[in-house]
This record gives sequence, C-alpha cells and structure tokens, in this order.
Amino acid sequence: MIDLESILRAIDRYGFHVLSRVIPEDEVCEISLQVVHAQADFHAISEAQKEQTRSRGHRIGAQGVRSMRQVINVTQCFASFLASSEILSVVTALLGPWARISCTDCVINQPGNERGYWHADWPYNQTNASHIPAPYPDVLLHLSTIWMLTDFSAENGGTWILPGSHRIDQNPSDGAMHEVDRDGALMGEIQVEGRAGDVLLYDSRLWHAVAANRSYQERVGLLVRYAPWWLNLNPTHSGTAEYESMVAETGGKNYEVPPLKSDVFETLPSDVQSLYRHWVDS
Repeated sequence: MIDLESILRAIDRYGFHVLSRVIPEDEVCEISLQVVHAQADFHAISEAQKEQTRSRGHRIGAQGVRSMRQVINVTQCFASFLASSEILSVVTALLGPWARISCTDCVINQPGNERGYWHADWPYNQTNASHIPAPYPDVLLHLSTIWMLTDFSAENGGTWILPGSHRIDQNPSDGAMHEVDRDGALMGEIQVEGRAGDVLLYDSRLWHAVAANRSYQERVGLLVRYAPWWLNLNPTHSGTAEYESMVAETGGKNYEVPPLKSDVFETLPSDVQSLYRHWVDS
C-alpha cells in the first residue's frame, strides 16, 4: 500500500519520487538478464544508428551507454508490472484516466561510460526536432519512470538529477542557457540510488543526466514513459504527418518510437494492452 498523497507532494515539490520494490526481489534478476540479452542482439544496429545521427551533427546520448527502443517487442518479461496498482494509481492521479505508454526502452550503463549532458525528456529535450519551445507552462504533461533492474548507486551510475528543476521553464539541453554548463556538475545535483526492483518516477521536465559507471558491472534500467490521452505522440512515430513535416523534411533528430508488434500486443495482459493499443503495427 503506497502513500499516494506523499508521492504526489514529492513529485510536485522536488520533481521525483522512488517507489520501492515494484518488481519483487525474486523476479527482478531474471528480468534484468532477459532485457540485457534482448538488447545485446540489437546492439550492433543501434550503434550504427547512433553513429549515423552523430555524423549529421546531432548530439545524442553518452558514449558507453547501450540502449534499445521498444524493448517490449523482444521480451515481455516485465510487462505485467507496467500496469501495477502502485504505478497506475500515481499515473491516474497525475494524468487522469486513459493514460498511455509512450515508450519502453532499456538503458544499460556499461563500466566506464562517460557522463551525459543535462536534459529533460521528450517533449522538452530541445535537441529534438519535435519539442515544446521554452518557456514551458508550469504543468506536468508527461511522466517518466526508470525501472531499476539492477541496484542503482553512486558508484555504478545512478542517474544524476537536479531536484526542483522541473519548475524551471527551460532546460540546458540545447546549450541556449549560457550560464549553465550542460556537461558539468551543478550545485544541488544528486544521484538516484535504489535497489533492484525500485522505480524512479519523475516529471519529464526534471533535469537529469547519465552518470559515469565506475563499477565493474553493468547498470541496467528500463525507461517507460506515461502520457495523457491528449498529448500528441505522432511526432515520435515514423510515417505520421507530424513526423514527416517536423523531422524527415527538416533533417532533424528526434526521439523515434517503433510501434508495438501486433503479435506481441496479443500476448499482453488486457490491462497492459490498454496502455499500448494507440500504436500497434498493422
């Protein structure tokens, strides 16, 4: 049983909250292994895509961080937890009914990865072709979550965050905030720490950055974002009119989310299907 009011107050004031043991201790290790295995098969392709993006002059994530978009297309081992009562009670309180999942990515900090730049998640990351221009309205429009599939610590790359930064009406992702070193340490920054199975919930406006992994083991996370029904996700979907006009025709970089495979969708529990039914491959 969670203290919903305390969680909502924390997200409103600080921009984040860590939920404990959403995935049980006796299940999270196997889930982590399956996610890492799924990403490994995709690794060569994703690195090639990153290099292509860099070659066009766009800035992307830190070196040494492996990732995979829509990892649920490869493994559904974690799927049932995405609609857990703890998570959905917070999502519903913040975004109302009919919320949707806008992305399901895995992120793996390898030993020795570099620190990343300060940014906020889509649609606030100013390096993306589709983004909300600053100054932002002071309202939560998108809820990001990082599912800790291994322990997160200061040593192994627990994500850097700047508490309270979600109330600032811009972020330094594009370098326009000249008074802020988007690649360096900021006063008040902290690292998120928690046990495998915990989930970091945060307002997508919150400034955060990849942290260096100084351990000898991979730090594995699952990035899942929840969106209200009215937030237009089409700019993140290749083939839509918004994507073509805002991204393809401008040559810009964007956060692109592959659709869910129809055969995968059919295997999901009904409460999880309702979170994905807006974007299923035909």
